[in-house]
Amino acid sequence: MSRKHILVVALVGLAALGCYALVAAPRRPDGGSGLLTIGTAAPDFAARDASGRRFTLASLHGKAAVVFFYPKDGTPGCTKEACAFRDNFNEYERRGATLIGVSSDSEASHENFRADHKLPFPLASDESGSIANAYGVKRFAGLTARVTFVIGHDGKVLKVFPDVDPGIHAQEVFAVLPR
Repeated sequence: MSRKHILVVALVGLAALGCYALVAAPRRPDGGSGLLTIGTAAPDFAARDASGRRFTLASLHGKAAVVFFYPKDGTPGCTKEACAFRDNFNEYERRGATLIGVSSDSEASHENFRADHKLPFPLASDESGSIANAYGVKRFAGLTARVTFVIGHDGKVLKVFPDVDPGIHAQEVFAVLPR
């Protein structure tokens, strides 16, 4: 690829991300719009764990969950965020919380991302955008916004982090989880 082509692709990407804020909040299947709010029941979805087993969010009932949406496997910010969750994985387990990453990447991409960075938690493939839509998470140009939901033992949203800093976010979430 020529330098000019790379520059054009980069500028288009930046323009797309800049326009991202202008995208209307998605209409959720429950009739609401925008991000789920605290106290709302978290919609169920399926994911694959690190060993390839399929499970559902509903199967975690009685256990807290941290569902973090991120734009793209392997990108610098997403890698930083996923690795920060990985580095704090034992503390999440100690607090009884399951981590689940969600992006529009394919199962194959998730498998590679998980293997490359030794991620011990499940990643859900949301190629159709149905999970993001159910949670009210914006998507633009096939990329999912970076938003985290902390789900309580009762399956309801305890906290929403709508705009996270990938470098410190894994630590921020601890404040919401029981010790």
